[in-house]
Amino acid sequence: MAYKKLKLWFDKKLAQELADKIVLVKPDFSSNAFINDISKQLKPLELKDRVTVFADQLNQYLGLTYKKNVAILLKILGPENEEETGMFFNYYWIMPIARYVEKYGLGDFKTSMRIIAEITKRNTSEYAIRPFIEQDQEKTMEQLLEWSTSKNKHLRRLASEGPRPRLPWATKLQCFIDNPSLILPILNNLKDDESKYVQKSVANCINDILKDNPEIVKKLIEKWNKRASPQRKWIIKHALRNLRKQQDPWALGIVSGE
Repeated sequence: MAYKKLKLWFDKKLAQELADKIVLVKPDFSSNAFINDISKQLKPLELKDRVTVFADQLNQYLGLTYKKNVAILLKILGPENEEETGMFFNYYWIMPIARYVEKYGLGDFKTSMRIIAEITKRNTSEYAIRPFIEQDQEKTMEQLLEWSTSKNKHLRRLASEGPRPRLPWATKLQCFIDNPSLILPILNNLKDDESKYVQKSVANCINDILKDNPEIVKKLIEKWNKRASPQRKWIIKHALRNLRKQQDPWALGIVSGE
């Protein structure tokens, strides 16, 4: 298959596919107008703006209350992703739905958490969850803490990926750059996770925190390093990758077991 930039996947064909899914649930959905309004806006846009166009048109053409719109969107999501890969290649079409929640769902926390949980089981909600953290940090982190103990690996990953202080391609979370304490209980719940998908996220979250709060991370890692499981050892090693490249004596000592 020839390579195709991700932004180009968000095109008139995808608008048609989304319309076809929606009309099965909402027969009066104005498919042609939805498709035409999207396609005429896309050409000059990059990925994020293309996804936002889809989200805005979903909001306009679904035309109901947020809660009722979400009920429709939940019905088109399809089967969960059982793998740790394929979230973008197979489920990229869900990205506009996540953007819809991110942009239009802040006024209904309960409904938004419900669909965020379902989105992340297929694609990802790591970006959609961040405005909720900024709006109501305590309540959202309580939800993420609950998800960190879920049987579903995608929800566990979201628990550590969503609050990353410096998540790539996202606005940084200054609240956790200043004080990452609310993330630590989540990371403690996930420190021995069996899923490599989750382990990578935990390590990346720690690496983020390390950039601004090295002493907090050092204290956490030194505690974790005692009688560490193989999973935890991998997380620690990956989290300290940048320091190890810099030949940092502390990081090298932790990884070598000295």
